Amino acid sequence: MAKTVGHILQDKGSETWCVVPDASVYEALEIMADKNVGALVVVEHGRIVGILSERDYARKVILAGFGSKEMTVAEIMRPDPVTVGPEASVTQCMELMTDNRFRHLPVVVDGELVGVISIGDVVLAVIAEQRFLIAQLESYITG
Repeated sequence: MAKTVGHILQDKGSETWCVVPDASVYEALEIMADKNVGALVVVEHGRIVGILSERDYARKVILAGFGSKEMTVAEIMRPDPVTVGPEASVTQCMELMTDNRFRHLPVVVDGELVGVISIGDVVLAVIAEQRFLIAQLESYITG
């Protein structure tokens, strides 16, 4: 059975960290550092409006010569991020993340944020699935 986003969230949990668009980039970075995460979902009035990652900060603030205390999250976030539901396969997520060149994917059910998966979560799921298949093949061959 192929792993899904729902399986990943069962394993890692569904705790998510969010920020509002008018927060300063510095405030968002503090949350990321405190929670040890690489991205925050940007939410306004209960609706996902963007995603902010460390990569966005590095490219749109630091390399551009701006200051993180003066800029708002809205100025550098990626608006309207791609989302998936818990039924999405790990393979589908890997393709989405690779094709669109992002590392974090919000998980949504009926418009509600229920989790975020990262490329690291997807890779771990693929490795676990491959180990399971290898063990089954070894058992079949030796059994």
